Amino acid sequence: MIRAAIVGGTGYTGVELLRLLSRHPAVELVAITSRKEAGIPVATMFQNLRGHLDLAFSDPATAQLQTCDLVFFATPTGVAMRQVPELLASGVRVIDLAADFRLRDAALWTQWYGEPHACPELLGEAVYGLPEMNREQIRTARLVANPGCYPTAVQLGFLPLLEAGVVDAGQLIADAKSGVSGAGRKAETHSLFAEAADSFKAYGVPGHRHLPEIRQGLSMLRGSDVGLTFVPHLTPAIRGIHATLYARQTQVTDLQALYEERYRGEPFVDVMPVGSHPETRGVRGANTCRLAVHRPQGADMVVVLSVIDNLVKGAAGQAVQNMNIMFDLAETSGLEQVALLP
Repeated sequence: MIRAAIVGGTGYTGVELLRLLSRHPAVELVAITSRKEAGIPVATMFQNLRGHLDLAFSDPATAQLQTCDLVFFATPTGVAMRQVPELLASGVRVIDLAADFRLRDAALWTQWYGEPHACPELLGEAVYGLPEMNREQIRTARLVANPGCYPTAVQLGFLPLLEAGVVDAGQLIADAKSGVSGAGRKAETHSLFAEAADSFKAYGVPGHRHLPEIRQGLSMLRGSDVGLTFVPHLTPAIRGIHATLYARQTQVTDLQALYEERYRGEPFVDVMPVGSHPETRGVRGANTCRLAVHRPQGADMVVVLSVIDNLVKGAAGQAVQNMNIMFDLAETSGLEQVALLP
């Protein structure tokens, strides 16, 4: 059994990790930390876990994380980077679900997150945890940087086009929409029900923190820099990301065949039939990215539709998928849930 702990188990990502790991056949959850909620049974806060998880929150200072095989960080950005070096030195493997290790350039990280990185020497070692791109590196990683939700949907959508070199990589557009759970569980005005319901808006147009992460991943796929315009939107939904991606085709190719072949055998990427329009509710609660590729009116503009559940394939489910790879388990272990409808 994998002895696992979660640092920061009170947010939406944390409870999603708890839901998945509590039913995982190869995991023993030994600690879930929260300074504020220390001593409170987890199932008291999250009733969906009653009868499935008999643990109380513990103070991070007394949680004995160094005795674990694996520690997940489901904390705000800036927390993991101050604790990870000590855990790695103790032989503990780490999956960070925040942004502390996603960017490889320390100066770029400081530019976007507003403070110096606490352990820049680890940025080059951290493996970016998008299995469909870095599966072999993930297998032997000590430290995995779990991708962001928008970056997961966008990169999986563009990946086959850039690998095949059949589009103009200097003019990529990602128009993405997310439910309010992407903003986290903390109370903020913009994500209150009365503010988000019956409305729809763009945000972060001048620059969103996921932009450098997406550019970095797409540039690595292409082997050189890409030009990307990324515009996120907030929708009055709880879960789900829908990314509509645009690229100008430069080489004639069968796009449907390209996508089907690239993702053949990938357990969590579903390429839909020609003419399909995937919906966010079709992946709710599942670790699935569902894709459809179009060429409207047969012109040279490629439109890719990419949908995920931001809390599963966009966060906790992908973290469990990475854990399965790291510990030589079946990649689908603990992740075989069917999406919830309606």
